Amino acid sequence: MPRRIRNDERLRRLEAVTDATLSRLDVSDLLDELLDRVRDLLDVDTAAILLLDVHAQQLVATAAKGLEDEVRTGFRVAVGRGFAGRIAATRRPVRIDDVTADDVINPILLEKGIRSLLGVPIVNGTDLVGVLHVGSLSRRVFGDDDVALLELVADRAGVAGRIRSAKLDQQAALALQRSLLPARLPEVPGIELAARYVPGHATGVGGDWYDVFELPTGWVGVVIGDVSGHGLASAVVMGRVRSALRAYAMICDDPAQALTLLDRKVQHFEAGSLTTALYVMVSPERDRLVISSAGHLRPVLAEPGRAAALAGIVVDPPLGAGRRLRPRRSTTLALEPGTVLFCYTDGLVERRQQVIDIGLGRLVETVLAGPADVVCATVMAEAGVEQPTDDVAVLALRRHV
Repeated sequence: MPRRIRNDERLRRLEAVTDATLSRLDVSDLLDELLDRVRDLLDVDTAAILLLDVHAQQLVATAAKGLEDEVRTGFRVAVGRGFAGRIAATRRPVRIDDVTADDVINPILLEKGIRSLLGVPIVNGTDLVGVLHVGSLSRRVFGDDDVALLELVADRAGVAGRIRSAKLDQQAALALQRSLLPARLPEVPGIELAARYVPGHATGVGGDWYDVFELPTGWVGVVIGDVSGHGLASAVVMGRVRSALRAYAMICDDPAQALTLLDRKVQHFEAGSLTTALYVMVSPERDRLVISSAGHLRPVLAEPGRAAALAGIVVDPPLGAGRRLRPRRSTTLALEPGTVLFCYTDGLVERRQQVIDIGLGRLVETVLAGPADVVCATVMAEAGVEQPTDDVAVLALRRHV
């Protein structure tokens, strides 16, 4: 083939996969369009994209042309196994001129009668995103130009795959968080409640949480906590911690005992995660509070006719922090009529390049012994959390006058 014709063909191939119109497609359409174009440009019969499930370390068939059954049957292969797994493990292109049963473990490839395969890794920066491979029903020797073109397509697919994974994680985390954060606080005789939650990052999902529940004994449980990290992983841990604490609350009449059991659970089943939690039990008479803190900031107590102050409670280590030298402790406080207990997460008072004492001092000056909803609205307005850098959760409890 003359050099000019060869160069023209390369230019056509390059334009086909760098077309600006591709960027205007949504992720699934973009992947489908890329596979259609690469199948045409390389004159192959099949093309497929398998994206990496990071947690399972498996490649999952996500988009395919000529191998649609891969996607329909939910084909998965572990990194290191088979044709695609080998590409993922080595992060290098793999060419097979004559496919045999020893080369592949996906029966669909053999049933389809594929004779030759070419695959390349899909990477984004230093992270593996997945694998892109093409196949021919007739014997084919793939050249360096074919590899270069497939790698160019893989670059486009890498960005799309990352976006797709991020969106799926975000949607799952949002659904999980919405199911766990109370859409409406319960109406509890003798006290009024109000809460706010504001996400502080692009995903809109974090590990901050709060909960209120009535116990068969007449006591009321009030919880606020913060799981380290953001996104789906933190939301999953948050859900498990919330459910476990509710279960322990049913069998424990002391917040410190419930947090002790929860700590054991976190250390065993959620190893590596760090969680703070404040658990408050309100007496059936609504005249006293029993509070235990696992690394969580002290709440603000505002009594009518007195200046607000941080509650005088002890703060024990966070959940999951490791072996403890002393038992967890609870503190009992009086709850006079009209008194407000204001609980919050650290995103409300922490600011970069500012000691936390400044934020705590400003918060104490803001909290007043007024209606719970007014207290929450006032604090959020004064703290300036319209666009926080960290998640913010607040919960106010007020005993009826």
